Amino acid sequence: PEGPLADGQVRLKMLAAPVNPADLNLIAGTYGRHPGLPSVAGLEGCGEVIESRSPDFATGDLAMALRPVGSWAAQAIADPANLFRIPAGIDPLQAAMLKVNPATAWRLLTGFAELPAGAWVIQNAANSAVGRCVIVLAKYLGLRTINLVRRGELIGELKALGADEVFLDSDEIPEDFGGERPRLAFNCVGGESSLRLLKRLGHGGIHITYGAMARRPVTVTARSLIFDDIQVRGLWITRWVETAPAAEVQAVYQKLSSLMLEGVLAIPVDSTYALAEFPAALVRLDAPERQGKILFTPGV
Repeated sequence: PEGPLADGQVRLKMLAAPVNPADLNLIAGTYGRHPGLPSVAGLEGCGEVIESRSPDFATGDLAMALRPVGSWAAQAIADPANLFRIPAGIDPLQAAMLKVNPATAWRLLTGFAELPAGAWVIQNAANSAVGRCVIVLAKYLGLRTINLVRRGELIGELKALGADEVFLDSDEIPEDFGGERPRLAFNCVGGESSLRLLKRLGHGGIHITYGAMARRPVTVTARSLIFDDIQVRGLWITRWVETAPAAEVQAVYQKLSSLMLEGVLAIPVDSTYALAEFPAALVRLDAPERQGKILFTPGV
């Protein structure tokens, strides 16, 4: 149960909240930080304002949580600084997934280097939500993508999405592409897969890790650091939201939400569950045939 609002706060009826690996890591105590207890899970989500003591939000507005509000709940209380107003017309399911994956893809593509049109980037886990966003946003920005996946049946699907090249992660990848090598590499796996990306980067390229699906260390060769002048970086979108200027954060989400509204950007949804159905949701999360994200719909 939530108490009365303090001056400036808003109350949200949570409409949708995804189940992300980061949520499970937070619960397991393996995330980048530990919450104070007791704590409500759910790092991102979309809700409808049902009560407001803020001049920035009115009853009926849709809002996305920029910072955790405990979205795996029927209701949540938030300060306006922790919210982003969702433009009218965006599906709440899509809005609930706006914070993490699209923004991570945007920062991967634009936050580490200014690439010329036609430049190559390479990524593993290309079928993930971030990977799909990278493909779509790279195409929008005029960049070309090399994508690694684990299953052959995904190759045609990702090419239809706009991927330029798709390979199995176990394949031998060409040394270059039309005489060019990738400028950026996006690693969400670790282990041998991250090393494969590293070895395909061009001189002065940047290798960015934003996940660790294989739970294996990122291996870096001495040649890459010394002779190829490769930079090895990391990205945690939570830290960017917290430390970047507020105007920059708002501008990025304005851009991404407009692309959602135009239908350029969309994240596949596999299925939705009520909060009481969480055991079935977690089983589905691990199903090999899952096609998209799993979301809770507490207030629907």
